[in-house]
Amino acid sequence: MAKSKLVEAHLPCTMCGSSDAYAIYDNGGYCHSCKVSEGTPSNRQVKKEQHNMALSKASYSAIPDRAISQDTTTFYGVMSDADKHIYPYSDQSGTWVSNKVRRLPKQFSSEGDTQGLQLFGQVKFNGGGKYLTITEGEIDAMSGYELLGSKYPVVSVRSSSSALKDCKTNFEWVDSFQHIVLAFDADKPGQEAAKQIAELFGHKVKTMKMDRKLKDANSYLQKKMFKDFSQHWWGAEEHKPDGVVSGKDMWDAVSKDMAVDSVPYPWEELQRLTYGMRLGEMITITAGSGMGKTQVLRELFHHILSTTDYHIGGMFLEETIGTSGKGLMSIDASIPFHLPDAEYTQQDLRAAFDNTLALDRVEYYDSFGSNQIGTILNTIKYFAKAKDCKYIFLDHISILVSDQQSGDERKALDELATKLKTLTMELDICLIMVSHAKRQSSKAHEEGGKTSLSDLRGTAAIGQLSNMVLGLERDGQSEDASIRDTTLIRVLKNRFSGLTGPSSMLKYSQGTGRLAEVTWEQVTEPEVMEDEGSS
Repeated sequence: MAKSKLVEAHLPCTMCGSSDAYAIYDNGGYCHSCKVSEGTPSNRQVKKEQHNMALSKASYSAIPDRAISQDTTTFYGVMSDADKHIYPYSDQSGTWVSNKVRRLPKQFSSEGDTQGLQLFGQVKFNGGGKYLTITEGEIDAMSGYELLGSKYPVVSVRSSSSALKDCKTNFEWVDSFQHIVLAFDADKPGQEAAKQIAELFGHKVKTMKMDRKLKDANSYLQKKMFKDFSQHWWGAEEHKPDGVVSGKDMWDAVSKDMAVDSVPYPWEELQRLTYGMRLGEMITITAGSGMGKTQVLRELFHHILSTTDYHIGGMFLEETIGTSGKGLMSIDASIPFHLPDAEYTQQDLRAAFDNTLALDRVEYYDSFGSNQIGTILNTIKYFAKAKDCKYIFLDHISILVSDQQSGDERKALDELATKLKTLTMELDICLIMVSHAKRQSSKAHEEGGKTSLSDLRGTAAIGQLSNMVLGLERDGQSEDASIRDTTLIRVLKNRFSGLTGPSSMLKYSQGTGRLAEVTWEQVTEPEVMEDEGSS
């Protein structure tokens, strides 16, 4: 039909059931859904009458190729003729207003008002019963009804794609039943639709686990497997949200040795409390300014590199990659390469390089002065996935939100901590990061003040999400040089073993640039440090 001037659009089509596909032009009407064109409104009425005449030729009869009896088709109001089946649908009042037509072998169309419909067969059953079964198709609804001895209500959604919408439309009626059994197809669309409905109605939903070879309820009926279907129906499993596992199904998980990928700490007392650095964990180190947090990270970095085969990533955001690399080499050589008066040769430098950076297991991030959160997160993903880094160091997270207002900074830190924790678990890495401590109103951290979880910047998220939190304490203003160079590591949180408290004491050597674990007695004034450690 040659279209001319549009008169009216978005009208319902009485031929295909579309709610808005029909349009009237100055020379007739046209449905953009079913592609039916009519020269005049009177012609349209003729076509409607012809359709009604065709419907009148259909009758209630068995569907032999699907093994469905005439009693069942009559009960559900399903009519057939030589080339089609007609499935009736009712509105919320129970009035028959729509048909789903299946032209054989498998061509579907809809007629009448398709908005706000009941489920197929719903009009035949009262609500508020004990059991309701929902299937993915009309044939399966009638099949399930026969397989269950015509004793329990069985209804159907129009399709897997409309399943959730159909159940939402009839929520109160469906929810009125004590138990809702889903008998959807065993294929992926069917199981996804079943999951959506299960989440809609919660604990009262049970899902049938049908044999994949049989696929659906009608397959059971055709093979006359009444007993098998009934067993699967009565044995339908209660819906559980993703991740929920019954205790009785956990024997394999608890009977196996809990092998955890872990690297021991290089310091005995800290290792005794923590049992190492494990993959899948986020470790946070906190302290005040100038407390040697970066030095501790370098020692850990070198320890993992020299004692394992793991690949390691480093993100030291307040220094150049040259400084980071030379810092790692200094640890290896026990020579503070960064000091102008350090004595070393090019051979010393080259040997340290070959022992560390040249191993092809080390990746560094060069920030170029850009520390955007999105970039940092993507870099962590790249380190883990592309470079196979299992241990990643981040120094420090506070700089990533330093341009925020105080209130916004706390929120931003919490959001960042959540994203970092998610990545840690998703990528199965160990993230060891620094978070600066808040300024103390009492004794400053730089003067040996005791650290606590409340010192972490932000709100509570960093402390809550971290598997391990280590606080560094050092009296950098002590009159005694030995005290000034000694750092106490306090375990503030330990999700793995629960053990907390003061652990290793590390003394910095000016000559080697290394941190070495010392005992209380090896400190010049043990009573001072002992008081700090036990306070």
